[in-house]
Amino acid sequence: MDTDEVGGFAGGDTAAVALYNPFTGKLIETGVDNPVPAAAALGLEPPRFCEQCGRRMVVQVSPDGWWAKCSRHGVLDSTSLEHR
Repeated sequence: MDTDEVGGFAGGDTAAVALYNPFTGKLIETGVDNPVPAAAALGLEPPRFCEQCGRRMVVQVSPDGWWAKCSRHGVLDSTSLEHR
């Protein structure tokens, strides 16, 4: 292993980080259509998958918002995204 590796990429290149669709969990690829459900586009549906790793999250919905927890990346709250 190269000692210059940072973030898993040789030479410290972190620009090639994979992102996942938060509503389907599928890998987002450039040039490929990435549909968003209608309810999610309206802001009515919380994300169900982590955008950083694609894992399914634990989601709790309340009358005034929601929170979602990834086992690897922590908690995402609707107040942090200004969706309340």
